[in-house]
Amino acid sequence: MAILTLSKLDDTLSELAVKGKKPEKILLGYKAYSELMDNRGFFEEVAGSAMDPNKRKYKNIKIKVTQDEYQFDVKCSKE
Repeated sequence: MAILTLSKLDDTLSELAVKGKKPEKILLGYKAYSELMDNRGFFEEVAGSAMDPNKRKYKNIKIKVTQDEYQFDVKCSKE
């Protein structure tokens, strides 16, 4: 199974910004989220964004943890 890295997440968000799309929500499978939380920079930003785990954000984009192990998808606004 492919492993999601912080650089892949950042690259995807950068590509969307170049295309003029505004990400609203990051959907992460629970195992992918766990692997990203091993990265200190990601952990500090996400854990520091809110006390409630259901309201955490990365780069001011909401994070939704899903039941699929390695899901990775970014939902953009329809502007």
